[in-house]
Amino acid sequence: MKSVLKFLPAATLAVGLALSAVPAVAQQAAPKAAAAPAQPKASPVAIAAAKEILQIKNATAMYAGAVPGLVEKTKIALTQQNLNYQKDLNEVAPIVAQQLNGRQNEIGEGMAQIYASEFTEQELKDLVTFYKSPLGKKLIDAEPRAIGLSMAFMNSWAQNFAETVMGAFRAEMRKRGKEI
Repeated sequence: MKSVLKFLPAATLAVGLALSAVPAVAQQAAPKAAAAPAQPKASPVAIAAAKEILQIKNATAMYAGAVPGLVEKTKIALTQQNLNYQKDLNEVAPIVAQQLNGRQNEIGEGMAQIYASEFTEQELKDLVTFYKSPLGKKLIDAEPRAIGLSMAFMNSWAQNFAETVMGAFRAEMRKRGKEI
């Protein structure tokens, strides 16, 4: 499973955003948290190529709803802790969402920096060329389905294998005279 997740950095980001810890925000405004670990500075050419790759792969679709999603999660958490402010929080949520609109672009900028620090300029240029090729386009089109089917297969395998593991435990415990 780890090897499949290596191919899903953007999916991991989406899950991370979806599962972010909102209750901490609800408690008290803490000092601005430190940003993600700084990546080595990449050249403008490398960053441009990385952005092109992300654009070709339509990475923005995965984080386009990050701001409204986090605003909604925060509103829900605050409402649960302050039931008598529900009306006000419902009115404030669109204001906050509007104030913070566009901040999701920081994710794309960060992703481009990461790609640019993980690959050389030439590798990034080669990747752009590849993703623009017929095979690259096919990969972009087919990869979500292939990943989805792979994840479904892994889940099915895990369920079936869990039964095998359970059987092995029961057999070993029976050898000890203990039924489980």
